[in-house]
Amino acid sequence: MRLKPVPEPPDSLDDLRAFQRAVPLVPGSTDDCCARLRERRGLSDRQTANDWLAFLRALGLARETPRGFVRTDAEPTPERVREGLREGVLLVPEALAALRDASPADPLTPDALFEATRESVPRHDRARDPNWEATWRERADRLLRWLALVDLAEEIEPGERGDPDERSVAYVAGDVA
Repeated sequence: MRLKPVPEPPDSLDDLRAFQRAVPLVPGSTDDCCARLRERRGLSDRQTANDWLAFLRALGLARETPRGFVRTDAEPTPERVREGLREGVLLVPEALAALRDASPADPLTPDALFEATRESVPRHDRARDPNWEATWRERADRLLRWLALVDLAEEIEPGERGDPDERSVAYVAGDVA
C-alpha cells in the first residue's frame, strides 16, 4: 500500500533523523505520537504531525504495532529513503518516469508532474477537497523536492534553462534515478 502524505522536506537527512527520533521507542497511540512530534519538531498542528507519522512509516523509519507507533532501528540513509519513497509513497513511480523523460532543455516542473498524474489522484480526495487541484500541485512540488533530497531528481534553478522568463524551479532525473 502506498501512502499519500508528503510533508515539507527537511534541509537534510540529519533533520529527517530528528523527525524519526521524535517517534517513541515504546509504542504510543497515534494521538500521543502526534503530540510528541508536534512538541519535539515544532509542528503547527496535529494533521501535519499525523502526515509526518504516516510518511515516516512509508519510509520504514516508524512502524505501527498493535499497541501504537514506534520508531524503527533503521537509519534514514539516502538508500533507505529512496527505497521507501519508491515502495511506499503514492505516485513516486509516475514521478520517476516523468523525470526520466525530462531533459535540461525540457525539465519537469511541479505543475507538469501534477498534470501527468492528475487522473491518478484518488476520487475521494477530489470529492472531499474543493481545492484538490491546488493541494495536489503543492504535493507534487514537495514530492519533487523529496526526490531531489536523495538524488533521485536534480533541481534546475530558474534561468539555467536559457529562458529568463522561466520563474519556477524544475527537475531532471538525478544521478541515482
